[in-house]
Amino acid sequence: MSTWDNFVEEARTSYAVITIDLLGHGASDCPVDVERYSPEHTIANIATALRKLRISRPCLLGYSMGGRLALLAAVSHPSMPRCLILEGASPGLESPSARKRRMRRDTFLARMIMEEGVETFSSYWEKRPLFKSQRSLPLSIRKRIREERVRNNPVGLANTLRAANPGAQPPVHKLLPRLKIPVLCIVGEHDCKFKAITTAMCGELPRGRLVVIPGAGHAVHIEKPREFNRAVFDFLREI
Repeated sequence: MSTWDNFVEEARTSYAVITIDLLGHGASDCPVDVERYSPEHTIANIATALRKLRISRPCLLGYSMGGRLALLAAVSHPSMPRCLILEGASPGLESPSARKRRMRRDTFLARMIMEEGVETFSSYWEKRPLFKSQRSLPLSIRKRIREERVRNNPVGLANTLRAANPGAQPPVHKLLPRLKIPVLCIVGEHDCKFKAITTAMCGELPRGRLVVIPGAGHAVHIEKPREFNRAVFDFLREI
């Protein structure tokens, strides 16, 4: 089972839905070549998958890192998506010093995964303030989140942290005003860090729509699935 099952099941009643496991996650390959996990390679992989499936102008939906990569794909290839749906996403880190700090931190976490395993990393990751709101979720949902995380291959997770972290990705703040497609920016009320980032980001997008979901933290689609689905489907019906 996936934490996206609720959304996908409802979405498929009205739309064709393609779910993609990014390299190093889920059922995708986990090559040892770190460069394969770079944002540029990931975007090329997505474009290749869309061509092979003969899908043109899709709406891209991404959560957290996936949202950051979807936004980069849109500003790098403006003709690729018809619209964007970004959940808990950001346009990257503008400050060179902030990018260096993030690179150091995620390199440390990559070593943790390879030396101590995915279980130890998951225990550390779950305690981050970013996910504090998830501690009040029912045990069954928390177990599903945990199980989905620990199923990942350690090589894939470690290489993703090394090559696809916000410090490694070029920031796109200055390109936001050029993005003319509709963009839905979803963020949780209690996700204070990303609420500020998302509000500022959405304000720079010519056709950006900001939706703040009450009572939710970083993973809105898990914490408030009904409200998340309603925001997405209302957006899709109106564009």
